[in-house]
Amino acid sequence: MTILVTGGAGFIGANFVIDWIAAGGEPVLNYDKLTYAGNLENLASLKGNNRHVFEQGDIGNFEHVRKVLAQHQPRAVLNFAAESHVDRSIASPGAFIDTNIVGTYRLLEAVRAYAGELSAADKAAFRFLHVSTDEVYGSLDAKAPAFTEEHPYQPNSPYSASKAASDHLVRAYHHTYGLPVVTTNCSNNYGPYQFPEKLIPLMIHNALVGKPLPVYGDGQNVRDWLYVGDHCTAIRAVLERGALGETYNVGGWNEMKNIDVVHTLCDILDAEKPKDVSYRKQITFVTDRPGHDRRYAIDARKIDKDIGWKPKETFETGIRKTVRWYLDNQSWVKNVTSGAYRDWVTAQYK
Repeated sequence: MTILVTGGAGFIGANFVIDWIAAGGEPVLNYDKLTYAGNLENLASLKGNNRHVFEQGDIGNFEHVRKVLAQHQPRAVLNFAAESHVDRSIASPGAFIDTNIVGTYRLLEAVRAYAGELSAADKAAFRFLHVSTDEVYGSLDAKAPAFTEEHPYQPNSPYSASKAASDHLVRAYHHTYGLPVVTTNCSNNYGPYQFPEKLIPLMIHNALVGKPLPVYGDGQNVRDWLYVGDHCTAIRAVLERGALGETYNVGGWNEMKNIDVVHTLCDILDAEKPKDVSYRKQITFVTDRPGHDRRYAIDARKIDKDIGWKPKETFETGIRKTVRWYLDNQSWVKNVTSGAYRDWVTAQYK
């Protein structure tokens, strides 16, 4: 038995693969296109491990996915593959349409063909788990209830719209074709191996190299923060015990304003890597991005009640682990922040 993980060299996917192998799960076929955010260095700890097999490929390549499925005969497909950065989706939406919508459609077609050839028993046991985001639900007012699984989709960026479309396709393939699917919608992840274009690793990196810490608008935008290790355990639980056709919101119960996150990071770095003045002096407020959602919040009671999962990390414990990882892995940071990355950050926060 094996599982196929798409996007398994990216931030969340790589963490999931590493955790899965460490937890003693089946062998993993890791299928990743290796775009700028997909990095085999994330998987260096698995080098030589015969329970991890890497295959470079694009989920939008129907024939290649079909070939890989036929060769490895996985009992489950977990789809992490996605373009995922809102800022990049505003600047270049085409890649998000191609990967998140068209790519998901072609992946579903390949999986549908594969599942159709399985024996009745194997098909009954097969699962397609689609990993999505809370951003599909839109933006919340300050005092509005948190997103439940019944909240209407109201995406506001090209990224969230493309993920909403992929969620709808997954749902449709279950109801129309009987494909055995489950979907998870998670809040903002943070932790090891996150590409430093997202808020937390960007702030850590810029702080350490003496660059401004760019905060959009007034810094009052609110997000729910989920440690990536907790997200990985949630996905394992949903794969094992999730009901077919159901959606499960995965959150950390940690709502925080962006400016408070940045202040926390500066304070930790002041203690861990002190210099003459506080890192808070590097905070710079920049022009807000277009259509910036004000608040996200996840109601994660369903996954707790139905599956028995809840996060183990508080923001305080998770963020300290994250800062320590980046301090201890500066060679990884240096490798992924070279070249085109610097050009992107300069253009985005000019």
